[in-house]
Amino acid sequence: MQINITYDREDDGPKSGPILVGWLRDTDKGGVIYDPPERLISRQMNKVHAKSASRCPAVIQMESRYFMVKCPFDLNIGFSRDDKGKAVLINRSGASSSIRANKLNEVLTLVAEAEWRYPDRPTIQLKLPYLFISDEPVFITQLGTFSHYRRDPLPGTIFGGRFPISIWPRPIMWAFEWHEPERDIVLKRGEPLFYVQFEGDQPDRPVQLVEAAKTPELTAYLEHISGAVNYVNQTFGLFKAAEAARPAKLVTPK
Repeated sequence: MQINITYDREDDGPKSGPILVGWLRDTDKGGVIYDPPERLISRQMNKVHAKSASRCPAVIQMESRYFMVKCPFDLNIGFSRDDKGKAVLINRSGASSSIRANKLNEVLTLVAEAEWRYPDRPTIQLKLPYLFISDEPVFITQLGTFSHYRRDPLPGTIFGGRFPISIWPRPIMWAFEWHEPERDIVLKRGEPLFYVQFEGDQPDRPVQLVEAAKTPELTAYLEHISGAVNYVNQTFGLFKAAEAARPAKLVTPK
């Protein structure tokens, strides 16, 4: 799909300098528990030997394009069915859980069974406040934490996705397809939850990630496009309409 947008950019020529990507939380409520995204870096390991992988240009190039979002909660979630056969989630931590039951229900959702991709693989969604925005054509890709070793692997796979943050900014959620529902999902606060990668107009341009302010223009635009997925299918077909309503500038560094 070809997307043509007029952006408010510095008049120093197109495709120059780093790609500026803004991040922010779409709500200030409980914002202190949601850590800023971090660049994926493993190069602090062995750098003595000239042939060390941590000094490899290919590794450095790859890692420079990924950012990590950490898990904000301690969670231990099980899957079951009630006496009527309805799929339900179980908080294994019970009264010792660090997150109150009513708050857990606000952020963690079991997707309706009719919407699962496979009948034996439940899908859950963890609501998060992270938003990414840009003032030039940039696509974001959300994917699993392939560089993070877990002694006990999660019993399924992340539901990733790719979309243009320049015209379709929306809060990023963590969606998970539960391949082994007989095994619990155990997440720890502070561990990597997912990675994001940003693609601009040239693969060799670096990415500069900055915390952005939630300006009135950005707020109005987010309100304009929010919730579209609840009313129509194939929301990518709305890009042209979103483009027409988009303000010239979304990213204002905080």
